[in-house]
Amino acid sequence: MEFIGNLAAVNAGLNAITTVFLLLGFREIKRRNFDAHLRYMFAALGASSLFLISYVVYHYFHGDTKFLAQGAIRPVYFFVLISHIVLSAVSVPLILTSFFKALSGNFASHRKISRWTFPIWLYVSVTGVMIFAMLKIFNTQ
Repeated sequence: MEFIGNLAAVNAGLNAITTVFLLLGFREIKRRNFDAHLRYMFAALGASSLFLISYVVYHYFHGDTKFLAQGAIRPVYFFVLISHIVLSAVSVPLILTSFFKALSGNFASHRKISRWTFPIWLYVSVTGVMIFAMLKIFNTQ
């Protein structure tokens, strides 16, 4: 199962793709292009869902990756990691609620919750890529 080792990079790629779709969806809602916004947000949801599946498979077979670096970068890494983990748990119900509100036509409520959902989901996606990069850059021996 050599491909399992590559899933960390796949996960980072899916987070990066999610980030792009979120930003494109945000741009389209600002332009009041609701159809494009909906397509981009479903694409972001799809990329995030694929990420979650890949993440679970990777961690089931590979386990955790220890951060080996010492010095000033260590507390930075753990701040990013812990905030990423906490906000990823918060983001799932927010994302599902945002989609439910939009798809049920409750756009006023959708807008209210999405003001929280968007920045949290974006932060989780961006920091997912950052964590992968920090592990690659600083975990050298």
